[in-house]
Amino acid sequence: EIRADIIEFALEHEDLTPRELAIKYTDEKQYFVSESSVYRILKAEDLVTAPAHIVMKAANEFKEKTTRPNELWQTDFTYLKVLGWGWFYLSTILDDYSRYIIAWKLCTTMKAEDVTATLDLALEASGCDSATVVAKPRLLSDNGSSYIAGDLADYLDEKGMDHVRGAPYHPQTQGKIERWHQTMKNRVMLEHYFL
Repeated sequence: EIRADIIEFALEHEDLTPRELAIKYTDEKQYFVSESSVYRILKAEDLVTAPAHIVMKAANEFKEKTTRPNELWQTDFTYLKVLGWGWFYLSTILDDYSRYIIAWKLCTTMKAEDVTATLDLALEASGCDSATVVAKPRLLSDNGSSYIAGDLADYLDEKGMDHVRGAPYHPQTQGKIERWHQTMKNRVMLEHYFL
């Protein structure tokens, strides 16, 4: 009976989404029904269609693999909770070819200036800031706010570095640095929390 009432109510209010229908039904009929229940009932009756999703498939691997050190650097932030101190953010630069950690910096924020400070450390440690090279390392990152910031783009232009961003919702693009962060966190937990 409730099911039939919801269907009838939905037909009377065809312009409303399942969420809006659930709210309006609860207000007017004084009977709570969830958005997901409304959606399931309407979907079963072919009164609503699933939203169209545009799928952008990310590649399984880079077409052009790195062939030397300092060709491509992966960068990312990871969260670390320090008991008694709060949350900190580890900014890391990893060489894609050798998987060597070139530079890291423990930060209290995840801003573009934290990324540029870590890049300064990496450029100095690798010698790429002082050496005369044809091509500086490309930087591979995700689409976090610190990596899409204009300040970072200006910094990279000034340093002559290209920036490659991974596909949204595809952390495998930066798989090497994601794996390193996970391994490092597992090691820290093992040594400091379980031993």
